[in-house]
Amino acid sequence: MSTDTVCKTETTRVSDRKMSLQERGSRMPRQPTIETKRVSITDADDCVQLNQYTLKKEIGKGSYGVVKLAYNEDSEQYYAMKVVSKKRLMKQCGFLRRLPPQGSNAAFPLEKMYKEIAILKKLDHHNVVKLVEVLDDPDEDGLHMAFDLMTKGPVMEVPTDDPFTEEQARFYFRDLVLGIEYLHYHKIIHRDIKPSNLLLGDDGHVKIADFGVSNEFEGTDALLSSTAGTPAFMAPEMMTEHEQSFSGKALDIWAMGVTLYCFVFGKCPFYDKYIIALHTKIKNTPVEFPETPLISNGLKDLIERMLDKKSETRITIPEIKVLHVWVTENGSDPLPLEEEHCTAVEVTEEEVQNSVKLIPSLSTVILVKTMLRKRSFSNPFECLGRRPGRSMSAPGGLLT
Repeated sequence: MSTDTVCKTETTRVSDRKMSLQERGSRMPRQPTIETKRVSITDADDCVQLNQYTLKKEIGKGSYGVVKLAYNEDSEQYYAMKVVSKKRLMKQCGFLRRLPPQGSNAAFPLEKMYKEIAILKKLDHHNVVKLVEVLDDPDEDGLHMAFDLMTKGPVMEVPTDDPFTEEQARFYFRDLVLGIEYLHYHKIIHRDIKPSNLLLGDDGHVKIADFGVSNEFEGTDALLSSTAGTPAFMAPEMMTEHEQSFSGKALDIWAMGVTLYCFVFGKCPFYDKYIIALHTKIKNTPVEFPETPLISNGLKDLIERMLDKKSETRITIPEIKVLHVWVTENGSDPLPLEEEHCTAVEVTEEEVQNSVKLIPSLSTVILVKTMLRKRSFSNPFECLGRRPGRSMSAPGGLLT
């Protein structure tokens, strides 16, 4: 019998039976036990209970942590739970190991993440994975984000000997174009576009995932100066020895070009097992097309214009979706206009503050587990001689 079943059975027994006159006595009524249906303790070795979510096997890795399969007991649905390391985030942003006090200036990377979370919770597009819920414990390293689960996984694993046909590549690429246009409309640069971050929904359409290194910007474009993302998908302007700023939108366009190349050839256009050699190829080597499979001149032109070494002359999203003949099939199959699939998102300060949902600290979970095993819910730090003869507290499954 599971721990949850035992807890429910014991709850019924305690609530159904009547208290004796001695138990009722003349003492002051005890304070009610804090109860919540979102805390469940399990001793299973293959899963962890996090409020209403049961975290199961690892199904992927993100930019700052892992992604686990999570079952929501309330909705009876599965989700993808991304567990982000706040310490790793702080370290990569140039801060020291110890997390700064909440509200301090040094907490900026986390505050920025919470603002992005507030935005992602409101994003609603057919080609962007939806963020369902965020759970955070201020005393622990993990930040948990529940996303819609894409059971079909990534659109493609690279490298592969079974690339897409041009028709398949066009179908998925058009989804990618609309998703990126939507993100750029809401002033978000993804920064890590690649096939493994494009997940297939049950309807067969691509949904963009993993916003672990994304950037929010103001104005018409982001001016970035730091490197982020996957090396083989990085743009040449990111690899200069001198610190300079570069266009965020152009970075996403380059990564989309590398992704489209992967779609039809099953491999990246620039690759080397040594990072310095890879950077040299990306900066200096022209894109080359294998003899097989044979692709159309229109597709070659689009890839070459997306993989333009000069970001200022690189093709843009409007030019791709409206003007390029390969994407629109010579104008016979136009994509929807920006105003037809993009709507404005406004995020209030209150929504930023409420962007995360607090969960019980790990120490509380361990304490309740200990009390469950001992079947005692009195103060565990009192000496044995001072404890009452027995406890009338509610079973531990209802404690927070």
